[in-house]
This record gives sequence, structure tokens and C-alpha cells, in this order.
Amino acid sequence: MFKPIRSRNPLLRLNPPQVLAFGFLMMILAGAGLLSLPAASSSGQSMPFMDALFMAASATCVTGLSVLNPGVDLTTYGQLVLIGLVQIGGLGFMTVATLIALVFRRRITFRERLILQETMSQHSTEGIIRLVRKVVLYAIVIESVGALLLFIRFAFEMPLGQAAYFGAFHSISIFNNAGFDLFGAIQGRASSLIHYVDDPFVNLVAMPMILLGGIGFIVIADLLDYPRKRKLSLHSKVVLFMTAILVVVGAIVIFIFEFTNPATLKPLDFSGKTFASLFQSITSRSAGMSTLDVGAMRQATQFFMVIMMFIGAAPGSAGGGIKVTTFAILIGAMLAMMRGKQDIVFFRYRIAQDRVYKAITFSLLSFLLIVVSAMILAATENYSFLGILFETTSAYATAGISMGLTSQLTPFGQFMITLLMFIGRLGPVTLAFTLTPRMDNEPFRYPEGKVTIG
Repeated sequence: MFKPIRSRNPLLRLNPPQVLAFGFLMMILAGAGLLSLPAASSSGQSMPFMDALFMAASATCVTGLSVLNPGVDLTTYGQLVLIGLVQIGGLGFMTVATLIALVFRRRITFRERLILQETMSQHSTEGIIRLVRKVVLYAIVIESVGALLLFIRFAFEMPLGQAAYFGAFHSISIFNNAGFDLFGAIQGRASSLIHYVDDPFVNLVAMPMILLGGIGFIVIADLLDYPRKRKLSLHSKVVLFMTAILVVVGAIVIFIFEFTNPATLKPLDFSGKTFASLFQSITSRSAGMSTLDVGAMRQATQFFMVIMMFIGAAPGSAGGGIKVTTFAILIGAMLAMMRGKQDIVFFRYRIAQDRVYKAITFSLLSFLLIVVSAMILAATENYSFLGILFETTSAYATAGISMGLTSQLTPFGQFMITLLMFIGRLGPVTLAFTLTPRMDNEPFRYPEGKVTIG
């Protein structure tokens, strides 16, 4: 496991998970400082530091939960700070730092490669710098195309300058699964993409961008190399298969539960219902954007979305949650046990035992963290328990969807949600390594015992 490096400089003694946690924390604090300046607030006065910290954490952790309306309460400067944090947080601060180092032709040390390996959820440092270049290139291309397409659509309803700005802002926000929007600046408009619930153009631009941001750069690189290699890695196969299953199942469940709900799907025609169900299924696992009023949905749908948020996106992506690969391993373990099999097999490959242990540990830690946080907030916040559970899951999974609690949080509630976003972006296992970095192998093993199960 990661061992501390002996050095007189305390920063150099940090292991990769600790550097990752420290870097994100510093970026959040720096962002909070910038957002605390009077120039960031449309009122011309400094916003409360807790609000600035919350917004900076939400942007850096690419969550999208907001205690204020970015389109109304932030100036252009404040909005640029916010979307800048989203971009750095989505790519990973080490990815951005490495890009700057490459531009200035500085050598990337082995220690920095280890940190990049941790940032990008890779198994080794081999080809990590090449992957960094691909990540930045893919992000620039995808966000540029998205910005252009959204500009074309927005140009029909706002001045060209504003349409270009809105296109660029929302393209970055959507691709990085952040969920921030500026539509509150337009009088009479609802926030997020509710105005475009049955707009085929916006839906067909936003949904692929959310999916691309959610499957991760590793899978994108694998797909682009497929014509040459004629094969996909096991990781990519599992991510794509599970993503497809979750999107289809999620859309069907939402379509059925909300079909007769007059506040959501009922007023729409069949194509509108289909677009809305599909969009909500895709966005609920991480993106934060919405074309329906989540607070007006039926409780069954809201609880289903809690499950979808908990599962989350893919490793190495801008999304959170326990990750689709972890969920796949849990399902595989259950099916293997039910069939009396010893191994979990995906696409004719056996999954290593340590991967199974890590999936179970990650899922259980995440579940306990969300449940305990929801119980604490239930005692401090005046809101329904489902709404609190929804908010805590959304924060931890960096999903950014809210039933309306965010703007009503007490200062303690804001701190709890901020902490959850930070832990969710890092992952509880990474945080555990940060706090207890050294794990030596035990010199002996205890005798095997038997405990009755079930």
C-alpha cells in the first residue's frame, strides 16, 4: 500500500491519497476566498464565507448543489470563478497541473505520476502522461462542440453574446456533470433545463455530453482506439454494459411512476415523456441538470433516484457514487453465490478477490456515511426525512440534484453537506488511506472459524 516518503519537507512526506485530499481542500479554500470578494456578488457586498465555501466545494467536487442562484446572485466574475473550479475539479487538479508542467517542458517525476495514477483511478503509472494529454484534448473537443451546438440553440431566444456565454458555461457544466446553470438570470424562466423538457435539440446535445462525462476518459480513449485495436478493455465493457442497463431501466421506471403525475410527465406528449424520462434517468446518477421538477415527483420516483445517485457514474469520470463497476461486482457476487460459484466472471474474465473486498468495503462505508449523515441532519433541519436522505445522497454522490432543501439549510447543515461533497469526490476508501496510510501485511493468520449466515 502507499507508504510515506521520508523527507524534511512535510509536503513531500504525503502519500498520493493525502496529496489528492490536500490539493482538493486547498482548491476549495482558494475558490471560497475568490467567491467571498465583493466583485463576485451581484449585491456588491461580500457573501457569507459559509455560502462561498459551500459554492466552492460544490463546484470543485463537480456536484452542483447551490445555496444561491448563480445566474442572479453572482456577477460575471463570480460565474467565471465557479465554472473555472468546475473545469479544474472535473479534470482533476493534478491533471491541470501536469498539463501546465508539460507546456513549460518540465519533467514529470515518478511521485507525480503516482498521484496522477490515484487521480485517474489507474492500476499503474504506465502511459499515464499520454492519458493526461488525451484527457485534456477530449475535454476541449467535447466541450467546444457542445458549446457551439448550445450557442446555436440559445441564439434563437437571446442576444448572440449571451448565447455564446451561456453555451460555453453550460457545456462545461454539463460535460463535467456539475449541474450549475444561469437560467435564473432570464426573467420568468425556471432553473436548470426544465424549459427544454421536450426540446429534442437540447436533449440530444445534453444527454450524450452527460454520458461522455459519466463514463470517464479511460472508456472514451478505449472507444476511440477501438477501430485500430478492434477490442475493448474489461473495464470499458463493464462500464458500457452497466451504463446502458441503468439508463434503460431508469427511464422505464421513471416513465411508469410519473406517467400520470400532472406536475411532471402527464402534460407532455409521448415524445416529451420519453425525452424527460430518459434525461432524468441519465442525469440522476451524477449530472445535476434536470428537465423535470424533482420536488414535484412522486415519493417512489424520488427514492428510486436516491438509489440511482448512490450507484453513480464510472471510475475516472467527473461523476460520483459508489461507481457502476462497484455495483456490477456486487451484483456479480450475489449471482455467483446464488449459483454456487466461487468466482465472479465478467466477459470470460475472473474478478480478483481484492477487487470484491474493495467493492464491498466502499459500498458499506458509503451506505453508512449517508445514513448517519441523514440521521444527524434529520435532527437539525426542518425537512422531511426523504428530502434529507435525497440531499445527503446527492451531496455524497456529487449528483447535484435537490428536492429544495439546499437553500433552506442551517449553517451546520451547510457544513455537513460540504463535508459530504468533499468525501464523496475523494471516496471514503481514499480518505481512509489518507488518515491511515500505512497498511502492513500481518506476519501471521488466525485459524479459520465459521459463523452462521442467514
